[in-house]
Amino acid sequence: MKIKNIISLVACMAITFSVVGIQPSVSKAQSNAHDPVIYIHGAGGNSTNFYAIKNYLKKQGWSDNELYAIEMIDKTGNSLNNARQLASYVDEVLKKTGKSKVDMIGHSAGGINALTYILNDGGSKVNDVITLGSPNKFVTSKAPVGTDPNHKILYTSIYSKGDYLVPNRLSTLQGAKNVQISGVGHMGLVVNSKVNKLIKEGLNGGGQNTN
Repeated sequence: MKIKNIISLVACMAITFSVVGIQPSVSKAQSNAHDPVIYIHGAGGNSTNFYAIKNYLKKQGWSDNELYAIEMIDKTGNSLNNARQLASYVDEVLKKTGKSKVDMIGHSAGGINALTYILNDGGSKVNDVITLGSPNKFVTSKAPVGTDPNHKILYTSIYSKGDYLVPNRLSTLQGAKNVQISGVGHMGLVVNSKVNKLIKEGLNGGGQNTN
């Protein structure tokens, strides 16, 4: 009789520990979920420009189904045309992922495409925005807050002294977190380890909007 009781006790303990052991992994998976990230290439660029950043983010815990890169039909960087295409793409990504907001990384003209989209249509669908060497002032001098009354869109504008294509003065946004680096060219912004770390910080809510 005692032996049966011991066996029953051991079985109950095994079940209890197995349940307890399962729970942390579930909560960890939930806490690691990110907003889907949409990368927007610049004029003359393409979605493969996102390759290095995507690989970096995957190593930092983002999954394939959280990382997207739009292929712009209009390669000239026309912000009105591209913002319309981006609006459809954002809705597709939100439907696919079941999320309510996306994060955006815009390189060069991709940044002004993101800003145009936010100002015209997507002010309630974006959480965090990172621009890389983007001439943001072509669209606005102030970081748009968005249209969600419960959330300001946070911005990180990253630009380099070594960028001889887009003047740094065009990249700064009033109210945003403006980060100037050095020793990196315009295209180097999409493959630089220092920039990658700043992108990760921005996607994790490290941006700013004091407007």
